[in-house]
Amino acid sequence: MPSTAPTSTTASIPDPAQAQAQILRVLVASQILSGAGLAAGVTVGALLAQDMLGTTSLAGLPSALFTAGSALAAVAVGRISQARGRRPGLATGYLTGAIGSAGVIIAAVLDNPVLLFLALFVYGAGTATNLQARYAGADLAAPGHRARAVSTVLVATTLGGVAGPNLAAPTGTFAEHLGIPNLAGPFILSGAAYALAALVLALWLRPDPLLLARTVAQAKEADAATNPDAADAIDTSEGRGGVVLGALVMVLTQLVMVAIMTMTPVHMHDHGHGTAASGLVIAIHIGAMYLPSPLTGWLVDRYGRMKIAAASGITLLASGILAAAAPGDSVALLALALALLGLGWNFGLVSGTAIITDTVPLATRAKTQGLVDVAIAIAGATGGMASGIMVAATSYPALALTGGALSLALLPAVAATAYRR
Repeated sequence: MPSTAPTSTTASIPDPAQAQAQILRVLVASQILSGAGLAAGVTVGALLAQDMLGTTSLAGLPSALFTAGSALAAVAVGRISQARGRRPGLATGYLTGAIGSAGVIIAAVLDNPVLLFLALFVYGAGTATNLQARYAGADLAAPGHRARAVSTVLVATTLGGVAGPNLAAPTGTFAEHLGIPNLAGPFILSGAAYALAALVLALWLRPDPLLLARTVAQAKEADAATNPDAADAIDTSEGRGGVVLGALVMVLTQLVMVAIMTMTPVHMHDHGHGTAASGLVIAIHIGAMYLPSPLTGWLVDRYGRMKIAAASGITLLASGILAAAAPGDSVALLALALALLGLGWNFGLVSGTAIITDTVPLATRAKTQGLVDVAIAIAGATGGMASGIMVAATSYPALALTGGALSLALLPAVAATAYRR
């Protein structure tokens, strides 16, 4: 009887490389839209609360609320993604963010601070989903290209993220024509952007990257059981690095970034700058958060996760020192400080995400990533809330210096992990 060669179980599965290209295109489109939605709360959230409450001490509360809301959303998006795939998880998160945006507009019309805070909490789902999308970009990527896949998704946020703050003034004017308070205008853009991002993902994120990655991994394991040569194709990267280090890098960079970013528009407003000037500075900041992503991804894949994580702490320290030293009337220096703040955050997010993706197995990946993002969101909420209190008690320069000093905690953590290896 003639022998029959074993048939690979992967023959009927879509080619992961081709699917990855399609998935990245869809994720890029949704991130461009969601970037505009993300920018609204950052640009005018603190000013809207300050206007309603008449005090600076609680100006950091909106940032704290929508980052706290993003913590709950990160759990929900992670669990939905774990059970049903990235497509329903991400689409649900963006749709929830759109609902929150509508609530902010209603609260502004009614001049109701309680409704505003509740709506900002719901609006935070968009922020969580925007970050969770980066994991979808890495699901099918080869181990040596994961950071670059993450960076492709992140950089797509730049277009909407930069355009959004610069539309604060015109959307405010548009809102006034509709009988809506000026500061609520950017949330009109936010709601539409998040709703469109949800639609794009629901219609076109096929095949689902996480579900396909699981199918491919299972097929490779089945092949390896009957064909020893196939064992070489199994990804053995899981287990490298550590969840604790990856989470620490992203949590600390988020805490420092949100604290300084939140109070910068308020600091500028107190020195006589208008919405257009603060919008420009925040636009530069958001651009620096996302635009360097392709370079960062290449650096992380080329030189290693640890070195770029350490560079994140050093860059954030430089940002804090410059923000503290910059005169309040200098838009240029504040813009440079916020650009460094965004770059340091980018270094931390890309390197930390790569560490987490390397470490966590596919069977529990989405759930664990969601829990890590909960910690990131809590750090952001803490930074946002504490920033207003600290500035009211001390000053913006004191806040900036404290944030820069905190970022140095990354260096011993990275060094300790590298030493254990």
